This record gives sequence, structure tokens and C-alpha cells, in this order.
Amino acid sequence: QVQLVESGGGLVQAGGSLRLSCAASGRTFSGYAMGWFRQAPGKEREFVAAINRSGARTSYADSVKGRFTISRDNAKNTMYLQMNSLKPEDTAAYYCAAQGATGWGLYLRKDEYDTWGQGTQVTVSS
Repeated sequence: QVQLVESGGGLVQAGGSLRLSCAASGRTFSGYAMGWFRQAPGKEREFVAAINRSGARTSYADSVKGRFTISRDNAKNTMYLQMNSLKPEDTAAYYCAAQGATGWGLYLRKDEYDTWGQGTQVTVSS
């Protein structure tokens, strides 16, 4: 099973940018579809973005579309989330997730993923 470690979170002003990274180890990274989710205090964990094994297909939540970009570098065993034009409502703990896949599909629901990182906090001040 792959192990995941997120990094890159922090405190940023509204309108600013951050890039999150998710480093994977333990198994062949290219064999996993990946996703980003976030959870604000008192709220359910919600889908942010997903990417398939090759990186050719991506999907975004409506709330982040046009502002966030998901990508991956299979040679570096790393997935990224570039977050631009950040808003206070983006404040949350951000988690990366992995699901072993043989096809080229995407997974958009949190119950479709069986491996999670520990999370990294993103705080956007107004």
C-alpha cells in the first residue's frame, strides 16, 4: 500500500496562492488515481479535485474550478494542488488520497479512496 505525506499548507491572505504537495512512497505511484479533499471545522470532508493515473484527466469541485489546478509528476511520486485567488472559505485541512486503479478513470467520492495522508492546514485570512 502507498503512504502519503502532504506539505505546503500555511497562512495566506485572501487573493494569495499556495501550492500543496502530496509525496507518495511504498508502491508504484503511477498505479494510483489520486484526489484532494478538504475538511473545515464542524463540516464534512469534501471533494476538491481528482486526477487519473496518467494525469491526463482531471475533475474539480465547482467551488474551486478556475482557481485550483491539480497535477502529478509520476517520476517524482508526487501530486500537487496549485491554489490561486484563495478565499477565506477555502480555509480547511487539506488531505490527499490514493486509490489503486487499473483503468484511466477518476474517483470523486471520499468513500472510493482507501489511503489517506495526515492532512495539511490551509488558513486564508480576510
